[in-house]
Amino acid sequence: MKQPSTHRLFGTFAAATALSATLPEICAHAAPAAQKPNIIFILADDMGYGDLGCYGQKKIRTPNLDRMAAEGMRFTQAYSGTSVCAPARCSLMTGLHTGHAWIRANKELPGEGQTPLPPDTLTVAGLLKGSGYATACIGKWGLGFIGTSGDPLKNGFDHFFGYNCQRQAHSYYPDHLWRDDERVPLDGKTYSHDLMTADALQWVKAQKDKPFFLYLAYTAPHETIAVPELEPYVKDLPWKPHQKTYASIISRMDRDVGRLRDLIKELGLEPNTLVIFASDNGQDGADAKFFDSNGGLRDTKRSMYEGGIREPFIACWPGKVKPGTVEKTPVAFWDFLPTAAELAGAKIPAGRKTDGLSVAGLLRGGPAPKREYLYWELHEGRFIQALRQGDWKVVRNGPNAAPELYNLADDPQEKKNLADEQPDRVTALAKLMREARTDSELWPVKAGKPAAKKKG
Repeated sequence: MKQPSTHRLFGTFAAATALSATLPEICAHAAPAAQKPNIIFILADDMGYGDLGCYGQKKIRTPNLDRMAAEGMRFTQAYSGTSVCAPARCSLMTGLHTGHAWIRANKELPGEGQTPLPPDTLTVAGLLKGSGYATACIGKWGLGFIGTSGDPLKNGFDHFFGYNCQRQAHSYYPDHLWRDDERVPLDGKTYSHDLMTADALQWVKAQKDKPFFLYLAYTAPHETIAVPELEPYVKDLPWKPHQKTYASIISRMDRDVGRLRDLIKELGLEPNTLVIFASDNGQDGADAKFFDSNGGLRDTKRSMYEGGIREPFIACWPGKVKPGTVEKTPVAFWDFLPTAAELAGAKIPAGRKTDGLSVAGLLRGGPAPKREYLYWELHEGRFIQALRQGDWKVVRNGPNAAPELYNLADDPQEKKNLADEQPDRVTALAKLMREARTDSELWPVKAGKPAAKKKG
C-alpha cells in the first residue's frame, strides 16, 4: 500500500507549522572560537551490524555513512548496552552497563511511556549541560514519560522533540509527537523521520555559536517499517515490497546523516565537531536474513550472542580522528559518558559510579584503555547474561543454564562452544559474571522461557 506523501512536511496544521519557524540567516564558514568540541551522537534503531556498506552490506546503499567511515574511524568490535531498546539507551546515557543500570529491559507503563530513570540520575546530557553545552534529544527517548523523573528535560536536555514512548514510535506516521513538555498533534499522514531531521538541522543552526550536544535517536529502521517513497535504486529490483521499503528507509536515514554533516561543514564547525553513528541492537525483522543484516554474526535482537549486541560504530572528527582507521578495540555504550566528559573537560561528580572507560585518546590515535571485562544482561521472559574478557566470551541463557564459552578471535560467529574443553576458564568467567552485577528489585532474576518476539 502506498504511504501518504510527506512533501508538505510542515503543512497547515499548527504543530508542524511551528517546526518551520524562521531562523536568522547563517554565515557560512563563521566558525566560533570554541575550545570544547561539539558532540553529535546519531543512533539508529534495530539496525544490524551488517546493514551498512562499510560493514559489508551488498544490497542497501549507504554512501554517506560509508564516506563517514572513510573519513573517520570504523569500529569492528563495538557493543550496545544490551540487545533491546530501553536498557541499551539507559546504558548510553548513564555510563553504566546493564548489571548496574536502573533499566534492564523494556517495561511498559500504563498510558504512555516506559520505566523512568530515577531522580538525580547522572547522564551524559547533564554532565555536558553543567559544562556549558546546549543539549538536545531528538528522536526516540523511551526512558521515562514527560513529567516523571525520567523526563528528558529533567535529565540534562534543554530541548526534546520526538517520541517519548517506544510503543508510540512503532508508527512512522503518528498522531502526535512531543516538543519539550508539550504534546504536538499531527495528522497521521506526516512522516516523523523527516520532522525529526528538520528539527535537528534547525536546532544545530541555532547553536552554532556555542558548544552543543545533539543526541539524534532515529527510529529507522525499526519494524514496522514505512517510507514515503522508495529510493530509485530499488524500484526495478525483483525484491518483495517489504525488502524495498527496508532498504529505502536505511538509505533515507543515510541521506539525512549526510545532510547533517554537510550543515556542520557549511557552518564552519567541522574541525570542532565529533560525530558518532551507532545502532542500539541487532536486527530481527522479516528481512534480516535477506540482507544479512547482522553481518554473519550469530542470532539477533534479544540475545546475548554477537548478532544481538555487536553494532556498527563510526566516529568522524576531521583533524582529530585519522581518516580510514579501522579500530578493533572492544568498546561499549557505557564508554560514551566518560569519553564525552573528558572531551568537554567535565568532571564526573565524586561518588558517582561509571562502568565505562574514556576512549577520547583512542579516537585521537592513542592507546586503547585497559579494561578488565565487558558485561551485559537482559530481563525479557528470562534472565540472560554475557561477559567478554579479552577474546573470551561466556554466555548464559538463563540463571540455571550451563555457561557457554567462545573464543571470538577464532570464532566470531560463536559456532563452537568450548565450555567442556576449558572448564577452569568457564568457572573463572562465570564467577566474574556473578561479581559484575548487583541485584535489582525492579528486575528480579527469573528462569523463564525466551522472550517472545515483540516490538521495542
